[in-house]
Amino acid sequence: MQDRRGQSGGGSVLGGLGGLGGGLLGGGKGKAGCGSIIIIVLLFLIGPKLGIDPMQMIGNMATETAVEQQGDGQPYQGSAEEEELAKFTKQVLASTEDVWTRKFQQMGKQYEAPTLVLYSGSIQTGCGQGTASTGPFYCSADQCVYIDLSFYKEMKSSLGAEGDFAWAYVIAHEVGHHVQYLLGTLGRAHQEMAQLSQTDANRVSVQIELQADFLAGVWGHDEQKAFGSMEKGDLEEALNTAIVIGDDHLQKRAGYNPDERKFTHGTSAQRQRWFRRGFDTGDLSQGDTFAKKSSEL
Repeated sequence: MQDRRGQSGGGSVLGGLGGLGGGLLGGGKGKAGCGSIIIIVLLFLIGPKLGIDPMQMIGNMATETAVEQQGDGQPYQGSAEEEELAKFTKQVLASTEDVWTRKFQQMGKQYEAPTLVLYSGSIQTGCGQGTASTGPFYCSADQCVYIDLSFYKEMKSSLGAEGDFAWAYVIAHEVGHHVQYLLGTLGRAHQEMAQLSQTDANRVSVQIELQADFLAGVWGHDEQKAFGSMEKGDLEEALNTAIVIGDDHLQKRAGYNPDERKFTHGTSAQRQRWFRRGFDTGDLSQGDTFAKKSSEL
């Protein structure tokens, strides 16, 4: 775990190409940089027109060194509430490591856990600038889960999603992207998205995100089966969170009529359904969202 709270991030290597998304798609192996659905798609769509080689840029992203400055040279000390949330976040990540280590062993594979990076405000990553407004995100090129703990307050105050298991679901979802990366799913999705229109690329993005929801549910299933750590109401917290972060819900909340062509994460009903499927079954074979038509998701 890396605690970079209180540090300031440098400028973005991608400048104005766009911000980071909730589920990030990276390219090459190794822990060097980051890549997001939005950034990667824009690189392939816009890069050639600007004389930019997308593959070269992705390579540069993977080797970019983050430039950070420590505010006053002193260790960061948050409020008691924030430190408690940081502790809980680390516990959830440790739980996901236990679950996925067992799952990968059952598949004859070795699980390599992602690195948890706590930051505040903004942070420079190999794929550009991450900010608190983007929410937690996974970076496959450096295999890190980036979290600004202030997003938990935003979840409660703006989205109406709160509770320990609501936060655990968010973390487990990002770890789900890491599992996808290790299994090669993100790389294959990358290749497909690079050849598609924006609307069709969005469809693949939805498949990626719903599978990450499913994988978060699988984690919850195994955690409960092994330790019985969930309390009454915990599952409902996660399902409520799935509702309020659905694309249709967020578009309505912003005053727009939901436009399926612009969905990138899935509807509230879809997100609930795939998380619940993972939680109820714990069976990885049930989570192939890429084998489903949009109408079947």
